[in-house]
Amino acid sequence: MATMTLDSSPNQVTSLELSNGSEAATGAGVDESSDCPVSAVRTLLEAHRGERQIILLQDFPDPDALSSAWAYKLIAATYTIECDIFYGGTLSHQENIALVKLTGLPARRWILANNDGPNLDHYQGVVLVDNQGTTSQLYHPVRKAGVPLVLVIDHHAPQDNLDAECIDLRPHIRATATMLTQYLQQGLLRLDRSNTKHTKCATALMHGLRADTNQLMNAAADDFLAAAYLSQFYDGQLLNAILQASRSKRVMDVIERSLRNRKVQNNVSIAGVGYLRYEDRDAIPQAADFLVTEENIHTAVVYGIVHDEDEEREVVIGSLRTSKITLDPDEFIKEAFGQDGAGRFFGGGRSRAGGFEIPVGFLSGFYENSEYNRLKWEVFDMQIKQKLWRLVNPEEGIITTD
Repeated sequence: MATMTLDSSPNQVTSLELSNGSEAATGAGVDESSDCPVSAVRTLLEAHRGERQIILLQDFPDPDALSSAWAYKLIAATYTIECDIFYGGTLSHQENIALVKLTGLPARRWILANNDGPNLDHYQGVVLVDNQGTTSQLYHPVRKAGVPLVLVIDHHAPQDNLDAECIDLRPHIRATATMLTQYLQQGLLRLDRSNTKHTKCATALMHGLRADTNQLMNAAADDFLAAAYLSQFYDGQLLNAILQASRSKRVMDVIERSLRNRKVQNNVSIAGVGYLRYEDRDAIPQAADFLVTEENIHTAVVYGIVHDEDEEREVVIGSLRTSKITLDPDEFIKEAFGQDGAGRFFGGGRSRAGGFEIPVGFLSGFYENSEYNRLKWEVFDMQIKQKLWRLVNPEEGIITTD
């Protein structure tokens, strides 16, 4: 069972202990069945009244991250805490673009290479929502500028050691939007149906919750209770408009490429899709979503090399989707790709989904020499396939990380 701990110091409210004995921080445990996580966050907000915080999302934020960050921003405002939401990558999934445009969700892109980011001297704290800093290129520059980490809210398994004042880390919860909805249910902010901003945020939370639970098919009791609460406030027509956003031709091309390149062994489908533009990155998880629906396939992994012209860097980005209830995506990806020199995992996951991001490093750069680009892709393609296939047991036909 996971527990939150509440330190006696008014400015030190942490943390989560996990059932396997690993700790995100230290402290005496208390029963999680109470509203201790919310109480800890409430105490933190009271301690930071009147300050300004920067909320960081993963580089390619999904509906769960976007909606949860907005909910936290609205909650913080009731404590006279001003928040700005930033992400370092881009929005490329058609539903994410529609979500931001149709609701006016206040998240902004910060391109590090342009040196046009916010003045970090204005912030007294950084908040991580739906991530733990390992998937945000903005996290280290913000911390290097001396902005302290005050809060982490996430539903993924632990990815790194965090020195936050408060950590609400609950891997058994299927969506961070569920956690933020619990904050609302327990009084950190009372939603008002007549408040357009509240209605739009509730709609965004409902979308985030549905997205991370596969339209509630993978939802647990907490998620259903959160959805029931949001049903009183969300705008069904607005949500439908977001969900009706059409796929671009480029996304369809990547899906077609994944079908053409996929290799199948023991009900596992693995596909490399080559080079992609940075703004097309979200085509990778959409391709994985598609491949896992093939007959006799329970797990699909799709990956490609994404070129970021703004940052002049390349990264291998991949997504895993599975319908196999005995496969833990977080464990599988961590076992497959391991950690970098600083001890940070290259990826992780949650129930039935996961992702990884591996810097290309010294070999970064897309050149006019097509033969060089082909050879580079072949090397990375072969290496990734080797790391994935070694976890597939060809005799028993199951994936194992033992």
